[in-house]
Amino acid sequence: MLQFGMPTLIENRTLEDNAALCASLGLRFVELNMNFPEYQVECLEQTDFLLRTAERYGIYYTVHLDENLNIADFNRLVTGAYLETVRRSVSAAKKLLCLRARYGDESQPLTLNMHMNHGIYITLPDRKVQMYERDFETYMKSFAAFRALCEDWIGDSDIMIAVENTDGFRDYEKKAVEYLLESPKFGLTWDIGHSKAVREKDVPFILGHREHLIHFHIHDGTETPPRNHLALSDGEIDLGERLRLAESRNARCVLETKTVDALKRSVQWLREQYY
Repeated sequence: MLQFGMPTLIENRTLEDNAALCASLGLRFVELNMNFPEYQVECLEQTDFLLRTAERYGIYYTVHLDENLNIADFNRLVTGAYLETVRRSVSAAKKLLCLRARYGDESQPLTLNMHMNHGIYITLPDRKVQMYERDFETYMKSFAAFRALCEDWIGDSDIMIAVENTDGFRDYEKKAVEYLLESPKFGLTWDIGHSKAVREKDVPFILGHREHLIHFHIHDGTETPPRNHLALSDGEIDLGERLRLAESRNARCVLETKTVDALKRSVQWLREQYY
């Protein structure tokens, strides 16, 4: 049976607000979003508070790393800060693993979700040049270091880092993702709404690596105009097909709408159409 959770919602100002809503809707976990000031790494490290709140509502947590995370930045001071953020986030996640054992499914690793940072580009008269593509060897050296460090930080803990699609993987990013997926500590997140809004350009790559799918961001979307983060049934996605794939992979699913109302309507759709 699939396990569904919710994202951190901007309408909810506190962890307790999110946890209470999660429990009231019968969801199992909250994905803590490190783009919010209240979920920066020093907040995640307040694990006693996180544990008490989760136990009060019978839920657990996954983590969404900062969307700006850039472990290949050419400025090593910037890279160092992001690497340290990941290290400390993994350390906090280890202390939260006990919640998954109580309220989740131990057959599913606890996930830290990450985006691929495209890096900057230089605009020429006839084209745009992505700097990571231009300096691909340097880019890949950063990912080699990142993979090795994450393997060391995670150790034998049942934690994985899941790489999410956003607005279309660049070719150089696909090579980096494939390199990460050679490690047992990395997997894939399929954000089905992002995928729809960019005309499913990532689908061949994702399905070509379906054995690595461990996490889904479930929300509806449209291609024209490009929209996502819609309540389930408000868009054009074949949700049943996507959910069946998630179930076949025993993947965890975040109902990644952006409003409380859309989340409630999505839960209702699941109860009527899926369960």
